[in-house]
Amino acid sequence: MSAMNFDSLSLTILGPAFVAGVLVTAALVPLGMQVLARGIVFIDLAVAQIAGLGVIVADALGWEPQGAAVQVAALTAAVLGALVLTWTERRWPEVQEAIIGVAFVLAASAALLLLARNPHGGEHLQELLVGQILWVDWKRLALEAPLYATIVVIWQVLQRRLGRAGFYLLFAAAVTLSVQQVGLYLVFATLIVPALATHRVASRRQPKAYAVALAGYAVGLAASAWLDLPSGAMIVCAMVAVAVLAALFARPKGAAPVS
Repeated sequence: MSAMNFDSLSLTILGPAFVAGVLVTAALVPLGMQVLARGIVFIDLAVAQIAGLGVIVADALGWEPQGAAVQVAALTAAVLGALVLTWTERRWPEVQEAIIGVAFVLAASAALLLLARNPHGGEHLQELLVGQILWVDWKRLALEAPLYATIVVIWQVLQRRLGRAGFYLLFAAAVTLSVQQVGLYLVFATLIVPALATHRVASRRQPKAYAVALAGYAVGLAASAWLDLPSGAMIVCAMVAVAVLAALFARPKGAAPVS
């Protein structure tokens, strides 16, 4: 790929894609740190899959793929799933992780059944899993940026007063918005990988977690463009590689600084 073509691609496609990654990172990284602290790591997969099921149901009903109705369907499904998981966490906290796993498998199986007779079912499933981050444009980002900003502000200001139900509802909104931007795999990676990479750092954990995620998006997008490989999968691999390096060089909590 020539330098001129690469620069053009950077402006027209990689630029909006990276900004989408910034928005997703801003909302998901702090929530992912909370998910890791609560020990409910796979909740994002379950809620994202439930939101995806809402999208598939809307598609089966013939609704416009990028229309508001589909967004409402996805958010409604995710919120209902979050409310159910809130109830199960309160009633059976000792097996909550197992319940989350069952919810994920159930939603995934229902999605496969709905897509079984759809001639484009494989394409829809791939879009749900790996997303279409390279198709994001500036107009869509302008519409969704205020929503991400609202999620970030609510979390930063009200996180201690949200309670269990409030956390799940905010989490459902963030995941629903993000899974249609970047796909289920990248949602999971953005939530968990930066939090995991920095769980033993001594100070400024959240900024470092943000740095891991953003570096993963930047390196992954550049590599996918240069090598002509799927962007979502490349970003996941890049983020994990960055996270491993960050974890290796992180100073554990309580460790004395190197003189």
